[in-house]
Amino acid sequence: MKDLMRQRTSLKEEIEIALNAQCKMEAEASQKYLAMASWLDRNGFEKSAEYLYSQAEEEREHFLKLFKYINEVGGTAITPTIGEVIQEYPSFKSVFEAALQSEISVTNAINKIVAKCREENDYATEQFMMWYVVEQREEEKNARRALELFDLIDVESATGKFALDKEIGKIGAEE
Repeated sequence: MKDLMRQRTSLKEEIEIALNAQCKMEAEASQKYLAMASWLDRNGFEKSAEYLYSQAEEEREHFLKLFKYINEVGGTAITPTIGEVIQEYPSFKSVFEAALQSEISVTNAINKIVAKCREENDYATEQFMMWYVVEQREEEKNARRALELFDLIDVESATGKFALDKEIGKIGAEE
């Protein structure tokens, strides 16, 4: 049956596998952000937690968009199994260092899919993935901005931590 299904789609198997892997990465990112938001919430950083709760939801939307695309073009979207995610962080700043690293990894994975689409002449999937390319530019910018704020605001004082939490909560809201 698999061969029959493959005949009914222009989606190459290699690209379908890569898209399913990206689905998993987006779902994992959602879970990571949820755990980060929970840590922030438990540690009194309410505005930063709100920001990362919204990021968790946004990553879930990215996952669903990919998942639905695979099915739409005749592929087989696979519901990913997500492993354990880190629940504890050594510091406020380490949460955002992990977030930036995660975004860079997602960007690199998306770029590899786009390159594979070009190699396979899959222009429809390449065009679909361009939305993710633009989105990742914004995601990395926001993650870098959060880390820059740690350098700009004195986080050694309670007032500084409060101000930093408030400023991080504003990231992404300007767009």
